[in-house]
Amino acid sequence: MIEDTQLSAGDLEATTKVAPLADNPLVVQPDRSLLLHTVSTLTDGEGGLLRDDSGRPLTEPHPRFEEARSRLSSFAELIKSPDYLHTYKLTAVSIWNAVSLGMDFGSIEATLRDLVCVPIPEVVLTTVGVWVERFGLLELHRVEDRFGLTCGDGKVLEQLLQIASITKLCDVDEAGRIWVDDLTRGPIKQALLRQGYPVRDLGGYVDGDPLPLGFRETTLEGVAFGLREYQRRAADAFHADGGVNGGNGVIVLPCGAGKTVTAMAAMEKVGAKTLILTTNTVAVRQWRAELLDKTHLREDQVGEYTGLGKQVAPVTISTYQMLTHRRSKASEFENLEIFRQENWGLVIYDEVHLLPAPVFRITAELQARRRLGLTATLIREDGKEDEVFCLIGPKRFEMPWKQLENDGFIASAQCVELRVPLHPSLEGDYASSTVRNRMRVAAENTGKTPVIEALVRRHAGQRILIIGQYIDQLESLQRHLGVPLITGKTPTLKREELYSEFRSGEQPVLIVSKVGNFAVDLPDATVAIQISGSFGSRQEEAQRLGRILRPKSDGACATFYSVVSENTREQEFAEKRQLFLAEQGYAYRIQRSMDMDDIGGCAS
Repeated sequence: MIEDTQLSAGDLEATTKVAPLADNPLVVQPDRSLLLHTVSTLTDGEGGLLRDDSGRPLTEPHPRFEEARSRLSSFAELIKSPDYLHTYKLTAVSIWNAVSLGMDFGSIEATLRDLVCVPIPEVVLTTVGVWVERFGLLELHRVEDRFGLTCGDGKVLEQLLQIASITKLCDVDEAGRIWVDDLTRGPIKQALLRQGYPVRDLGGYVDGDPLPLGFRETTLEGVAFGLREYQRRAADAFHADGGVNGGNGVIVLPCGAGKTVTAMAAMEKVGAKTLILTTNTVAVRQWRAELLDKTHLREDQVGEYTGLGKQVAPVTISTYQMLTHRRSKASEFENLEIFRQENWGLVIYDEVHLLPAPVFRITAELQARRRLGLTATLIREDGKEDEVFCLIGPKRFEMPWKQLENDGFIASAQCVELRVPLHPSLEGDYASSTVRNRMRVAAENTGKTPVIEALVRRHAGQRILIIGQYIDQLESLQRHLGVPLITGKTPTLKREELYSEFRSGEQPVLIVSKVGNFAVDLPDATVAIQISGSFGSRQEEAQRLGRILRPKSDGACATFYSVVSENTREQEFAEKRQLFLAEQGYAYRIQRSMDMDDIGGCAS
């Protein structure tokens, strides 16, 4: 059951009895949840609440909310974000990622103490302290042709060696030293993390076959090119001067901020044969085009390993689907051998939050290779953030979306949730459906069609993407609007043709299925209309907004509409989907479809 994220006036009044909102905005609870007030209640000067005519307490934006939101996001995960009260959670992985970026227990504690309005439960500080202490307590070091596992606390090590899943992966010699080989280097890190102990892997890497890579000063299209300062810093943080302290981990940047170029900067520093894994064939083509456009690599040095051709080159680009393909559930993953047969110096995982389980397994075998993950959000809907942390590496660099927006590196954006009544003809189907099927009935609400049509008219002359989950719904909308539709079944060449027409303005409106969530380079898209999605997927929400965040040539802002069936399961899931964007500082304006004249957004 989706938890209700709306806060009633009574709830707000109740929290003010615990939290004097005029002072500080944060309450830390014993279960490690953090309650962040977005508003302050107004008082009459004698401690009494001022109220409106309906008896609701009067409020104003809390003066420290934005500051608190920014500081908390560095070490806590946003769980829900209703208007008045945002809820965060402290988790082991969120703390370990913060420590990997240089935070220590003192800075986390100081932040909490600076923001809270009531005392922090000691159990919370104790737990956070334990998590911080465990980061780096266990280390792996290379000793000739194997790895030694050391621990800063003998008692902890003794306890861990009583666990069968750990002892079967290592050898203990007569002196009590623990040894791990190449193939168990990854699995033992996984086993130890499941016990709550992350391993600092200082075992180093195989250099891989050398591949010098230099950047052009002018692209093939004649445009001046140079790395942005934050892209250099991200690559430096990953590489760490080539030492054992770097060479693995994740760079977190919003769509449109140049994650591909940042990865190229990492490739330049590593200077070795590179395997790039991404989400689909269109993304493969875009990676190849970017590499040839901005570096001195020759065409024969950049290969595509896809269903259209299996070319292995010094830089080889493939898809997750290609590597996890098998003829039947009982068959082997026949393309995974590409990992093992070549002497890669670097493996890049594009959209690392989508890494499939079979690739996790092979990645556990590849701990001797430098590994770089790219993503706009570390959130995984399957909850496997710990696997990314363990096998790809910790967060090495992150840049807040709003900071990049303020600096002009991504477009400013307005987010509008447009609530549409369920069409009367669907009310019976909705009421009689299972809980799960109600989501689809609400998502495919035919009452959305005239609203979508009105939005397209409102933004006539702009580049508009209409994005949805359900093919039947998209095909119906295609017939109604008479504009092209791109789905997973659209041939790659046709997709590229339609994307090209969109970029040129020849075709200003495109309907895309979930294939449009990732790696689509459409810099002039200014409007996205989301009509259905994958339940409460936060990362999908972030990716879809990212489709329109590339800076516009005319400096225009972007508008992201989410069309939602009112008072349905879809509305409940929409609240969850918006969590990540709320954490980045994007506020959704809630609007009913009947108020189209006052809809907000960046109209033409």
